[in-house]
Amino acid sequence: MASVISCFLPNAEYDRAAQGLLGAAEKLAQDLRTSHVVVCAGPADSLLQNAVKHADRVIGLQCAQLSADRPESCLSALHAACEGLDAKAVLLGQDAWSQELAPRLGRRLNGCAVGDAQAITVEDGSIRVIRSVYGGKAVAIVQANTPPAVVWIRARAFESAAERETVAGVETLEVTVSGNVAATQVVGRHMESDSDVRLEDASVIVSGGRGLGGPEPFEELKQLAVVINGEVAASRAACDAGWVAPGLQVGQTGKKVAPELYVAIGISGASQHLMGISDAKVVAAVNTDPDAPIFKHCQFGLVEDWKNVVGPLKERISAMS
Repeated sequence: MASVISCFLPNAEYDRAAQGLLGAAEKLAQDLRTSHVVVCAGPADSLLQNAVKHADRVIGLQCAQLSADRPESCLSALHAACEGLDAKAVLLGQDAWSQELAPRLGRRLNGCAVGDAQAITVEDGSIRVIRSVYGGKAVAIVQANTPPAVVWIRARAFESAAERETVAGVETLEVTVSGNVAATQVVGRHMESDSDVRLEDASVIVSGGRGLGGPEPFEELKQLAVVINGEVAASRAACDAGWVAPGLQVGQTGKKVAPELYVAIGISGASQHLMGISDAKVVAAVNTDPDAPIFKHCQFGLVEDWKNVVGPLKERISAMS
C-alpha cells in the first residue's frame, strides 16, 4: 500500500517540531487516502513511544553506524527503508541534517524535493507545497510532479495531530550501511546559547535589534523576558555586532520561530527577519521610526524609545503577578 512517510533522525525528541511533522504527515496521508508510516533512523525512545499514537506503522531502524553525527549513514538507511514502502511523499523536519538529506533522498528515490514548506495541499491528486520566496516577500506554490515528493517542513508551521484510538506497534528493521559510506565526521561541538529552552519551542520571545545600540540593553530584555516567562532573541544585526550569541539570531539565516507572542524591540523589520517570525501568532513592536517595516506586520505597535518602554513594562507586569 502506498504511504506518506515522516522521517526522523537519531536522538529525535517528541517536541513541538516533531509533533508538527507528525501532524503534517497525518493530514497529508488523509488527503491522499493512504497510510502514514513513521521511520526513525536510530535511537529515539521518547519519539517512538509517542509516534505510535499518530501513525499506521512505526519503524525504528537499527544499524551500528546510525548516529546524529553520520548523515550519510542516515541517508542510506532512510533510502533503504523508504524504497520498500511505496512512498507517495516523505516529510522531514527543519533541522540542519534533515535539510541536507531531503534533496539527496529525493534524488535516490527518483522523486523530487521541496524545502521550507509552510503548508502542503493536494490538488487533483498532486502534492503542492506552499513556501516563502525572495526573503519572505512573496509566496510560491510548487507542485511535485515526480513522486515521491521529499519535503522538509518549517518547524511549527503545522498543527499536531489528534491521538488515534488504536495505537500502532513499534517495528524494528535491521538495515545494512556500507562501511565506507560515512564521508564526514563531527569531531567537536560548541553550544553558543546557555538557555535551557530552545527558541523554536518558546511561547514568548523578547527580541532586540540594532536600535538598542549595544550589548548592555539586552540585559534589560532578559529581565523583561523573565517576568513574562519568555526567551531572549535578536536580529542578525545585533548578532553580527557581537552583542549576543549567534545562536539567538532569528530570521531567514537564523532560527524560524512560532511563539504565541513575539516582542520586537529596536528591530526595523527587514524581510529577512520577518521571514523568521512569519508563524508568530501575535507580534508587538517598539521602534522610534514610525515608518519601520515592522509596523506593517505587527498586531501592536508603539513608536517610542525602548528605554521608555522596557523598564515601566517590566515593573507593571511584576506588580500584576
